[in-house]
Amino acid sequence: MSVEKTIPYKIYLSEDEIPKQWYNVRADMKNKPAPLLNPETLKPMGFEDLRPVFCDELIKQELDDTTPYIDIPQEIQDFYKMYRPSPLVRAYCLEKALGTPAKIYYKFEGNNTSGSHKLNSAIVQAYYAKQQGLKGVTTETGAGQWGTALSMATAYLGIDCKVYMVKVSYEQKPFRREVMRTYGASVTPSPSMDTEIGKKINAEHPGTTGSLGCAISEAVEVATKTEGYRYVLGSVLNQVLLHQTVIGLEAKAALDKYGITPDIIIGCAGGGSNLGGLISPFMGEKLRGEKDYRIVAVEPASCPSFTRGKFAYDFCDTGMVCPLAKMYTLGSNFIPSANHAGGLRYHGMSPILSQLYHDGYMEAITAEQTAVFEAAQRFARVEGILPAPESSHAIKAAIDEALKCKETGEEKTILFGLTGTGYFDMVAYQKFNDGDMTDYIPTDAELEESFARLPKVND
Repeated sequence: MSVEKTIPYKIYLSEDEIPKQWYNVRADMKNKPAPLLNPETLKPMGFEDLRPVFCDELIKQELDDTTPYIDIPQEIQDFYKMYRPSPLVRAYCLEKALGTPAKIYYKFEGNNTSGSHKLNSAIVQAYYAKQQGLKGVTTETGAGQWGTALSMATAYLGIDCKVYMVKVSYEQKPFRREVMRTYGASVTPSPSMDTEIGKKINAEHPGTTGSLGCAISEAVEVATKTEGYRYVLGSVLNQVLLHQTVIGLEAKAALDKYGITPDIIIGCAGGGSNLGGLISPFMGEKLRGEKDYRIVAVEPASCPSFTRGKFAYDFCDTGMVCPLAKMYTLGSNFIPSANHAGGLRYHGMSPILSQLYHDGYMEAITAEQTAVFEAAQRFARVEGILPAPESSHAIKAAIDEALKCKETGEEKTILFGLTGTGYFDMVAYQKFNDGDMTDYIPTDAELEESFARLPKVND
């Protein structure tokens, strides 16, 4: 029997092999992400500048560009054991259906109630909020996975949670909303009329379906105006990518057990949390010159931050109250179309990933919505998991790469991230099944209008 046939469908690590440290890829980056800037002074922000918004310990992690490994608190390790380690799955059935010589693996993060990878960071941020003696936290959520994860974490730790959910997702995904409420969170559609920023956005964009940038603005306003609260977020910033490295560390450990080295690593990209978490330990090897990998980010054609954005300082939120980050951005004023991959509807990209992309360590491609759901359906019918629309961008790219191998006869090994399940996304699947789904790609004129409003910053 060949060694290849001894590889199981699912590779599990033991509880003892769950990572005990997060990996900070910034320590190995020659060009570090640019510092966050104060929105009023345009000066780099330090610890004291960020204290009104974020928890103290999370600020330390946000600003740490040099420590390669950061210890995971024991209470977090114990919580992780409820749903980690997550399986690394060999997609034998998909390989067979495609008739490809490629070997396809996916790291599945949907085996918890939130249905996604977001719980990896939610529990950490809630933990540090409680350690600091705070009453509660505020946040935004797009498709709802982050809000669900955070409501679970805050319920577990006994602190309050206020969620501002992008309006289009609030309406499209009522069951995700109700899961949050079941865990004790308050959920408000954004932009709302409850905040000054929400009122302003509604006045400037009547009838808007909202965006993550809008929801961030509202959550930050409430956090800074409510005593005993801080703002936490599910993507983009350095601290979040740090916590999510448990994904890549587990994936790499599982692959190493069987002597498997991926040729191509693929992840969907919205703000960057799951992509950064998956690729970080592999990227570290690449940065150190130890190994080489082809790393591919897949973003929606309707919100193409990497592929059509500008690498520039921009506000992280539509209301322009958050720090400025240097990232690939479509402009904080850009409101993406109401596509069904709500978690990818963000105007900017993680500063870490933006710098790595700018320096040529990874590539990016786009996918249109209907093609993404075609890939999701194809995957679901053979692999038995209904994937989230966000993850399905990575599935499409993995299928395309596997079919290229079929044409060339190359036996490449492909790893992609399956960030979660799509069981709360049935309105989207209904639209696809009924033939009512459409594709939207912003015009150059629309993007240029948004770029014209980027803040003027001298790097």
